[in-house]
Amino acid sequence: MATADESPDPGHYRFGDIVVDEAAHTLLRDGVAQPVEPKAFAVLLALLRRPGELVARDDLLDQVWGHRHVTPGVLTRAIAQLRAALDDDPQHPRYIQTRHALGYRFVGALLDARDHAKPPDPAAGPTMAASMQDAVPLIAPAPSPPSDVAEHAHDARSQRPPAWRLRHWVIASTLVAAIVSMTWWQTRQAVPRAAEASVAVLPFANLGGIGDDDYFAQGLALEMHDALASVPGLKVAAQLSPEAVSIRDQDPKSVGRRLGVATLLDASVRREGGRMRINARLTDTATGFTLWSRRYDREPEDVFAIQSEIADEVVRSLVGVISGQREALEKRLAPTRSVMAFDAYLHGLQSFLHGLDAGDAVRYFDQALAQDANFARAQAGICRAEVAMFLDRNDAEAYDRADAACARALEMDPLLGEAMVAQAELHLARGEHAEAIEYYSKAEADPARRVAVYVGLANTHAQMGRREKAREYFDRALSLRPDDPRIHSQIGYRNYLDGDFPAAIASYRKAVELQPDNAPMWSYLGAIYLVSGRADEASRALSRSIEISPTYSALTNLGEIRYFEGDYVAAARLHRDALKLDASDYLVWGNLGQALLALPDARVQAREAFRQAERLSSRYLELKPEDAKALAALGWYRVNLGRAVEEVHELVRRSTELGSEPSEVALFNAQTLVALGELVAARAQVENALAAGMAGYRIHGNPALSGIDGVPPRTDAAEGDTVRSPP
Repeated sequence: MATADESPDPGHYRFGDIVVDEAAHTLLRDGVAQPVEPKAFAVLLALLRRPGELVARDDLLDQVWGHRHVTPGVLTRAIAQLRAALDDDPQHPRYIQTRHALGYRFVGALLDARDHAKPPDPAAGPTMAASMQDAVPLIAPAPSPPSDVAEHAHDARSQRPPAWRLRHWVIASTLVAAIVSMTWWQTRQAVPRAAEASVAVLPFANLGGIGDDDYFAQGLALEMHDALASVPGLKVAAQLSPEAVSIRDQDPKSVGRRLGVATLLDASVRREGGRMRINARLTDTATGFTLWSRRYDREPEDVFAIQSEIADEVVRSLVGVISGQREALEKRLAPTRSVMAFDAYLHGLQSFLHGLDAGDAVRYFDQALAQDANFARAQAGICRAEVAMFLDRNDAEAYDRADAACARALEMDPLLGEAMVAQAELHLARGEHAEAIEYYSKAEADPARRVAVYVGLANTHAQMGRREKAREYFDRALSLRPDDPRIHSQIGYRNYLDGDFPAAIASYRKAVELQPDNAPMWSYLGAIYLVSGRADEASRALSRSIEISPTYSALTNLGEIRYFEGDYVAAARLHRDALKLDASDYLVWGNLGQALLALPDARVQAREAFRQAERLSSRYLELKPEDAKALAALGWYRVNLGRAVEEVHELVRRSTELGSEPSEVALFNAQTLVALGELVAARAQVENALAAGMAGYRIHGNPALSGIDGVPPRTDAAEGDTVRSPP
């Protein structure tokens, strides 16, 4: 074996089918130029100059990077890129051997530069094309080499040319490679370099041919994102929503520039015939080159091991070996040992995160707990879903269920980030701000929970009247996930509560643009259009929501539009359809009561609807006594039920003093005061409603306000109106 010093052609190295030219800065494999970053090329030269010797990790860092302001991960990444360029298997190395925590050794046989390359080793393992053979092209592949270079390479393999022809071929190939390298370097210089140890987890593709299995692929991607986000020294890009699937077909270089990361992790998932196949790969965004790819064809029970192996490969490639990190990843990626429990949990998680029926999410989480009674994440999921039902549906019983679920989750795992977020949300729902901030602050230590923490803190400070602080936390959340429709939806609702309807509409429109098939988002947008007086746009948004998946809120709000159009039969029918889906919201019962009052011979039914509305709103106010809208609505229901004037006056006074949701509160109170015959006071409330942004048609078309100066009387018997606001 010739050493570097003995080489008759210094600066040229040949081994296997590899040709390395130090002066031209080129690496050819089987005659094809391989794009390699300058730092990785320098590492290769350092190893080739000392063949067979162990080169210490610190020595390589000193030689190539000057060992200043870099982590060992940059060296690990360079080695991974070299292995990809050399087609070298790290488990069975032919060229570069790793000595963990020590360094690297070149173990290939250097040839005389005048010798021809050996044919590729058939035992070297599958190439990327083979390992990803049954996966769809998740990212656009790197450009193929020029055809003339490939033809030259074929000629070189098929016959041994004379020495002068070999030298001519090497020079020509070197020139081509030099041009490729120069073009690549100029391109690299024009684009700011992403952080070295950084990755974006793309949405995983479901290749099982079963649409319902999308939740499983999406859930695995989310679990992988959250696990990698917990690794010290590794920057993980914002979680991408499943709606961003088109990003898979884009060039990895442009995706890397957009997301500001050095690598992309993508995968395809197939569950079929009792087997599970996952194809995963890590792509360098600077070159578009695949750093590694793996195919896992195993039993479904191996899902936890597969996830851990993929995560470990990513961490080793980007930041090197971290003491105890593999064990931490394994623990995080295996929250349960029951595959059936994990499957149900992922189903519930997707239902909850994508704004689908929170009741469905609870049922899936319950199924997970039936398989593993100690599954803390599933228990925390129940708490969060029940809190959402309490807030979205004004369902007091949901709060009691959430309280019990949160307590059990914290008993199972007092340090679980999901459980602390759930407990914080529970306190926030009751208006217990100090307690909410305490639990959010604890959960912030978990990087995967920070978006939920920042949104929660934004809502907490907003409730406390600290609008600047709220905006600051919303901005933090958006900096982590700028395209998360849930964040834009939360901002929209906060704008609605502040009476800024144009800003609320803009935020909800952004949310539906990002997630166009989300029925609840369309419903919320329709509700904002409705309260702001844009009835035609409200009708279109609500109809779109119902077309995707009927929700009780969309149905009852569409019923309100039909009511103002004078179609009371259609209005009552829509409210009843809403109650079939969910009968826990007092506002829907109140809306049904007002529609029935407009129909002949339906007053008895209307009274029963108002009685249900009174019962549910009273129970809700036991938990949220400072909810001004609920207090005003209760006054309206009680006036229709003939309750004492004094208690009705007290509800009007308390709701007005609280000052929140001023337009809705003023409208309820105006209706109540008209029913009491106090027209001057009612007129003042109407003026308050209009000043707070109430749509004129909800005033002038409201029969409960007939008799007030400036409000024309109507001859029908309909009374009042309420609107189901976004949650």
